[in-house]
Amino acid sequence: MLRYTWKRLLTGLLALFVLVCVTFFLVRLMPGSPFQRGAVSEQVVEAIEQEYGLDRPLTEQFAVYLGNLLRGDLGVSYEDPGTRVTDIIARTWPVTATLGILVLAAAILVGTALGILMAVSRRKAVREVISAGGMLAAGIPSFAAAILLLLVFSVRLKWFPASGLLSPAHYVLPVTALALYPTAVIARMTGNTLAAEMEKEYVLFARAKGLGTGRIIFTHALKNAWRPVLNYVGPASAYLLTGSFVVESIFTIPGMGREFVGSITNRDYTLIMGLTVFMGTVVILVNLITDLLGAYLDPASRRAYRRADR
Repeated sequence: MLRYTWKRLLTGLLALFVLVCVTFFLVRLMPGSPFQRGAVSEQVVEAIEQEYGLDRPLTEQFAVYLGNLLRGDLGVSYEDPGTRVTDIIARTWPVTATLGILVLAAAILVGTALGILMAVSRRKAVREVISAGGMLAAGIPSFAAAILLLLVFSVRLKWFPASGLLSPAHYVLPVTALALYPTAVIARMTGNTLAAEMEKEYVLFARAKGLGTGRIIFTHALKNAWRPVLNYVGPASAYLLTGSFVVESIFTIPGMGREFVGSITNRDYTLIMGLTVFMGTVVILVNLITDLLGAYLDPASRRAYRRADR
């Protein structure tokens, strides 16, 4: 298991390095200058670019950036020269992480509950309604769901606030918009895998011993049924924890997603790079944790990794 962990960690570091390389050179290919604002003269722009080292060859700029990155220095924002990128991340990450955790928790709880109901319900109508609702929810993009929820429940009915995250009520619409798709996926996967588990011999044996359906599901079957779901939850949680760019912009949420959109619009090179490095690191770590957790829950995988460590 230890050898597998190190291998995955090294693979993640390599992926992060490639991400940094690709992002750095693609950002530099963006047309225009990050300091070109309104009636600013070309001479002033060139002087500012020289001060930030943007007049140097790209390879030299990249080497300087890598050296700073290894020291944990992500630089300062071009749009706000008095603010360091690490300070922006420290300010916006808790907002995005809180929203992502709430979305993930809602998707897991509601999706698992609907999946269990779909697997064990004897009423065909219930199974068909859950299945149809899941297909509808999965087919609506999060930004379209956000706009629809905003128009109906905020603008027209005025039940929930339209922007910000100032109170628990402010979380309802963005969390709902972001949770629709993962909830539908988790419900479908849980329903299918749990239905298959309920037909296996150990479940039939448990029933023969007189165990109730609820105890069989939550003590035995759900743990086995949820292993494939965990493979989806890992990438989904990484995506949610790093923010949904469009949804944060729609609801004016001061999170990483909105900052990232603004950094691209303003050609803020250092902020783009800093947010990319941070979000890439979060994705790699979350995927590594879910990978190891899945291996731990699967006895066959656990034995294989132990043999590989010898």
